[in-house]
Amino acid sequence: MQQLTQKLGSGDMIIQDVPYPQLGKGMVIVKNHYSIISSGTEGSTVVAARKSLIGKAKERPQQVKQVIDTLKKQGPVQTYRAVMKKLDAYSPLGYSCAGEVVEVGEGVTEFEIGDKVACAGAGYANHAEIVSVPVNLCVKLENDANLKDAAYNTLGAISMQGVRQADLRLGESCVVIGLGLLGQLAALILKASGVTVIGIDVSEAAVNQAVENKVVDLGLTRNAAGVEEQILNATKGHGADAVIIAAATSSLDPINFAGAIARKKGKVVVLGAVPTGFDRDPYWYRKELELKMACSYGPGRYDLNYEEKGIDYPLPYVRWTEKRNMEAFQSLMATKRIDIGYLTTHEFEFDNAKDAFDLVVSKSEPFTGIALRYDTSKGISKAKIATSDTTKLGKVNISFIGAGSYAQGNLLPNIPESAEVGRVGVLTNTGTTSKRVAEKFKFQFCATEETDVLDDKTNTVFVATRHDSHGPYVLKSLQASKNVFVEKPLCLLETELEQIIEAQATNKKAVMVGFNRRFSPLTKKLKKAVGNNPMTMIYRVNAGAIPKDTWIQDAEIGGGRILGEACHFIDYLTYLNGSLPTKITASALPDANQLNDTLNILIQFENGSSGVVGYYANGSKAMTKEYVEVFSAGMSATLSDFKELKIYGKGKPKKKKILNQNKGQKEMVEAFVHGLLKDGQAPIPFEEIVAVTKASFKVLESIKRGGEQVDV
Repeated sequence: MQQLTQKLGSGDMIIQDVPYPQLGKGMVIVKNHYSIISSGTEGSTVVAARKSLIGKAKERPQQVKQVIDTLKKQGPVQTYRAVMKKLDAYSPLGYSCAGEVVEVGEGVTEFEIGDKVACAGAGYANHAEIVSVPVNLCVKLENDANLKDAAYNTLGAISMQGVRQADLRLGESCVVIGLGLLGQLAALILKASGVTVIGIDVSEAAVNQAVENKVVDLGLTRNAAGVEEQILNATKGHGADAVIIAAATSSLDPINFAGAIARKKGKVVVLGAVPTGFDRDPYWYRKELELKMACSYGPGRYDLNYEEKGIDYPLPYVRWTEKRNMEAFQSLMATKRIDIGYLTTHEFEFDNAKDAFDLVVSKSEPFTGIALRYDTSKGISKAKIATSDTTKLGKVNISFIGAGSYAQGNLLPNIPESAEVGRVGVLTNTGTTSKRVAEKFKFQFCATEETDVLDDKTNTVFVATRHDSHGPYVLKSLQASKNVFVEKPLCLLETELEQIIEAQATNKKAVMVGFNRRFSPLTKKLKKAVGNNPMTMIYRVNAGAIPKDTWIQDAEIGGGRILGEACHFIDYLTYLNGSLPTKITASALPDANQLNDTLNILIQFENGSSGVVGYYANGSKAMTKEYVEVFSAGMSATLSDFKELKIYGKGKPKKKKILNQNKGQKEMVEAFVHGLLKDGQAPIPFEEIVAVTKASFKVLESIKRGGEQVDV
């Protein structure tokens, strides 16, 4: 299938063949008929991409700061990889479209193949022939729906949410500042609600368009003579009951102008991208104005449970969600209470999408809505897409399932360049990522189906997906008689672990988990120094807080930070002392969200060693993240953030300091591949992987049992 993509680094925009999207649980596959270009949001993205690196940096000072922080902590190599991953990626464009359902996923009951639908969501409702969309970002249409108008779905819902935030009644008045797409849609919805609408814009053409199409009761340019007095007269001397700012500007004029024209105790709703640093006097303070923000499409936006899992909010308690806003917008069009046909000033064939964006950037002629039309007569192929001319295979032939930021920065670059190592296929959730990774790292193809990367060519699978799919993919790989490397954790469920143990015993294939820290060069020196004596160990992790609504914290998807990250440190202590964990005692700091991400874990090992993992989310980022202390047979050692090792024994302490942090990712990948080449074995014994995984589960059990000691 074809999709419009852009590189952030060069600004290059192309329509290219990418793999057919994956159909996940609770999702539908839609064949697009139309998609709409958002000249505001997408236009600014395209303009930024076409700027120089210095221009990009000026527009994104916060991201520049992140780059500097990464450089300080991880060094130039990792920083360069992270930056280039962003700049070289094929970024999808588009977030509002309409078409027909061609496939429905597991658990989907409200849609059927052939249904006409309108879709929303960045990363979902793309400018592409085929899109995969979660059910709560998709609404069913009437069979005779105008799909071009319906494709304004996202923009309509955004405008609808702005109107809802204004909370106006029949007969009240509203000024809409900014008569672009969002402003005109908001004005249409307000008019349909019986509200008197006054439209303001810096562009005379935008004002004339709104007036000529009877979208507003009064239209004025911002610099019109006596504009404030005219608004005051139109509202019978009171001022507007509400002001909706639908403009996009860095100027403070819209927010201060809103204060001037709103009535006392009126509301100002920010719908567009404008600064809110208003002047306190003379209007905002004296009028006691209320400032409200409109969050995108409405309640449910940015909520993983709502958007990805399809868990709806009960209507009696949340009357208007983002999906219900979309449905209400579509209903207004279906019942002819609003007519948005005039908004589409330009229509382009999808093949000419670049010309459409050139118009947006150059502003060579006036435009409002720009629609992309798709050739729906074309057949869509699910075939894998070749990305390399070579068909060469070696002794170890690798395919990737999942290839996000971590894989691109730490796994893929470290696969040895060797005639004995073949690079076969790449499969990810998004076709754009699959295509770019396969091209950049010289894999033979990017894939659409799991079977493409589990075929006879591949004998080794790297799994770098979200945590909830680790267990199933490891199991499928073993059952297909493949060696498998999986990023931590091995799995999220104890039942999955038992199935993996059984499959590994049956198929005798290598299983490796990405416990990279044991491969760090400083770790090797530390282990050699402490020897094989029983020891006591402390691993302090200044993990830092991450929001509760992040996927990692979600028990079903990420498994939480104990299974998702603390397993690293249990493995590290297991490696250092050279024996398996036998008993676990864990105690977490109470927190309202029960995240269990600030805790102490006491581990006892077979050889009598003991260790403590202190995993803390409540500390300062200014402190180093990881710090290890080891005590054994008259010797002590400290390891700070995998940059500095100190060993204390007889005589003067021995110190080893390296310039850049090295957590062992390169050494880990090389050790895995070389192990397969040598004897088909992984460098971490499978029994250690199983024991560490079981110990991680037991940490959760101990916490649930109030800190009781539990056997591994």
